[in-house]
Amino acid sequence: MMNVGKLCHRYIRQSTFFIIGLSLLGLLVMQLSMLDEILYPILYSVIFSFVVEVVDALIWRRVALRAPESLPTFFIGVSGFRMLAALAFMFIYYLATDSDNMLAFLLVFMIYYFVLMTHHTIFFRKVMRG
Repeated sequence: MMNVGKLCHRYIRQSTFFIIGLSLLGLLVMQLSMLDEILYPILYSVIFSFVVEVVDALIWRRVALRAPESLPTFFIGVSGFRMLAALAFMFIYYLATDSDNMLAFLLVFMIYYFVLMTHHTIFFRKVMRG
């Protein structure tokens, strides 16, 4: 039997490291390329990513402890939720900002989204295989 609590904390820790690493890389690119307009996209991407990753891990822990037979359904559901939340977040950003900043936001946000989606897939594939 897997230790669900430890796996949950490991997932949150790894996700946090990815988010911090992407942020530092983004800030380095911002400084070297003088792209000041990506500061807010980095900040908003960090907030969105951290909230989604922590919620994902905590819900996974609850499902794994209470109904482990539902985990395949959970993985499909969390992928759909993450995509819908990302679309809603991008739409809200679009409404709140001018169109000049939208491209920078989309590029930065998609990098965070795909890196963390890849981490999610690899992490839980290893967990499910034992």
